[in-house]
Amino acid sequence: MTRTRIFSGVKPTGHLTLGNYLGALRGWADEDQHRADALFCVVDLHALTVEHDPARVRRLSRQAATLLLAVGLDPRLCTVFVQSHVDEHTRLAYLMECTASDGEMRRMIQYKEKAERERARGGSVRLSLLTYPALMAADILAYGTGEVPVGEDQAQHVELTRDLAVRFNQRYGQTFVVPKATVPKVAARVMDLQEPTSKMGKSHARTSGIVYLLDEPDVVRKKVMRAVTDTGSDVVYDRAERPGVANLLDILAACGAGEPAELAREYDSYGALKKDTAEAVVELLRPVRERHAELVKDPEYVDSVLRDGAERARAIARPRVDAAYRAVGLMPVV
Repeated sequence: MTRTRIFSGVKPTGHLTLGNYLGALRGWADEDQHRADALFCVVDLHALTVEHDPARVRRLSRQAATLLLAVGLDPRLCTVFVQSHVDEHTRLAYLMECTASDGEMRRMIQYKEKAERERARGGSVRLSLLTYPALMAADILAYGTGEVPVGEDQAQHVELTRDLAVRFNQRYGQTFVVPKATVPKVAARVMDLQEPTSKMGKSHARTSGIVYLLDEPDVVRKKVMRAVTDTGSDVVYDRAERPGVANLLDILAACGAGEPAELAREYDSYGALKKDTAEAVVELLRPVRERHAELVKDPEYVDSVLRDGAERARAIARPRVDAAYRAVGLMPVV
């Protein structure tokens, strides 16, 4: 029986966070790489859609790849690589641009939000910000992906990918697997500790509410102890009315302490909840930080994993992308 193929990636636009780990990376390591033919990618090309520092993108790409290994992705079980190392992504992205419509791209919520922020800053909006869903579709379709584990913010892009796959197949013949978005069963919802109604994002300008995977233990403790709570002093799990406390309970639960609502009954003060949450997060991240430190000392190993991963990814993607080129009427290389 053929195993399901999974593709997912991380964008090197900031340091990876506790939210990235509990929402995605832990599930990739603990479950996905064991149950499926899984490919995990540092999607560095997507980091170029907005103003960026080239050296920082390179540095963060390296760090993200190293952290993927540090959280437990095993290159014997899955494929770990960097997007720009496999040309098939950009080759197929152009065909996806030729399949999509301008209206579809402009309806993407992330485009609207990011474009608005860029204009508000007085900056120009890059064309790649508009067309990046075509590249994301190529990322997925090049590998015959069956499942794409994503958060709610990326579900719209996977739906577009499905539409483009169906449309391409109808126009030019059966070429692509039509993937589906899957919400990881064990994913935790982690919000900013200072803005508990906003997701903990790695690109936020304000970092005091963000726990990064490589934060030192004392930094983690300080951020959690300074987390925004709510009016009142009783500990109640209510995401709508008590988002600050609910976020702490969600984090503590995700660290393995139990169910959020049940945990709430064990505390009679915010201080005790914060202290236990801080220590739970420190212990959760300790092996990740330690393994990352080991890998940083062995760059040749990381290089070899990424090189082998790119070769495996290329071998999977090239036949399908070549078939897509033939299907649309492009001449084969002679």
